Amino acid sequence: MSQIHTLTMPKWGLSMTEGRVDAWLKEEGDEIVKGDEVLDVETDKISSSVEAPFSGVLRRLVARPDETLPVGALLAVVVEGEADEAQIDAVVQRFQAEFVAQGGAEQAQGSAPQKAEIAGRLLRWFELGEGGTPLVLVHGFGGDLNNWLFNHPALAAERRVIALDLPGHGESAKALQRGDLDELSEAVLALLDHLEIPRAHLVGHSMGGAVSLNLTRLAPQRVASLGLVASAGLGEAINGRYLQGFVEAGSRNALKPQMSQLFADPGLVTRQMLDDMLKFKRLEGVDNALRQLATAIADGDRQRHDLRSVLGSLPVMVIWGAEDAIIPVRHAQGLEAEAVVIPGIGHMVQMEAAEQVNQHLLAFLRKH
Repeated sequence: MSQIHTLTMPKWGLSMTEGRVDAWLKEEGDEIVKGDEVLDVETDKISSSVEAPFSGVLRRLVARPDETLPVGALLAVVVEGEADEAQIDAVVQRFQAEFVAQGGAEQAQGSAPQKAEIAGRLLRWFELGEGGTPLVLVHGFGGDLNNWLFNHPALAAERRVIALDLPGHGESAKALQRGDLDELSEAVLALLDHLEIPRAHLVGHSMGGAVSLNLTRLAPQRVASLGLVASAGLGEAINGRYLQGFVEAGSRNALKPQMSQLFADPGLVTRQMLDDMLKFKRLEGVDNALRQLATAIADGDRQRHDLRSVLGSLPVMVIWGAEDAIIPVRHAQGLEAEAVVIPGIGHMVQMEAAEQVNQHLLAFLRKH
């Protein structure tokens, strides 16, 4: 079975908006293996090589040397198996049309993350797409809506998709009252009410998976389906040392070994990523929020919440990285759910294996 992959401009750090193609390291017709360096890209903060997230033959170079392109723009087409030029042309044309249209729509509508006072606290969210039963993306511990950068546009091609900053995270209010799953779930429900969404699909990563499961427990009539990505709440074990190490880390040197555990490839943890995370951790109220949530999530290496009883009441897809060092992949086994395990990938599955995660979620959502 052949697959046509699109290689796009990566996002290294939250502040990166564009990159300049410095030089191609591979040529059209070259066989590439996942992890190969394909081209060099330069930004105002960093110059680095873009690695292939998949294997195949480099069939089409779309971006030219010295061309400056926005994050997410098409760089090249890689084919695993067989595909003729017409098929590649069609993929390029469709990608460019959708990418340009999305950019144009954002400029026309001034589309950017929105903020509002909802149920007594400031919440930030970002919307793309329209139509269908809406989908809400719920990030994990210490994350924010940018954790879905590589998924949001692809998923929004077929429906309205909303990513939010949970309380205590991103640019939402930092103060938590109880700092538990109920408080986070109630904030997501309040956002659904604010946006007049009676029923939504939920996709949650890590702690966001537990929030999504808990929301389903609290208000099952509001949830159409669940996508659980390396989710908490599906078993007992968790890397409590990571949680505590992340909370305690106050410097780049202390934070790097913690964040490196999130990825199978620790090289994905860039200096910019560390600097952005430190900047967030130093905001007023963040330290208290993270400490409250870490205590609510785990007692040492044991999760406090088992939410498996929610499964069986609605369609569920579980996606896990086989090399997850935070929540073990064995939690994906024996569930009342469609389960996908992606080899060679760590805890940040939706970032490390974005294309595969997007394909699995799109196929799942089309059925439900």
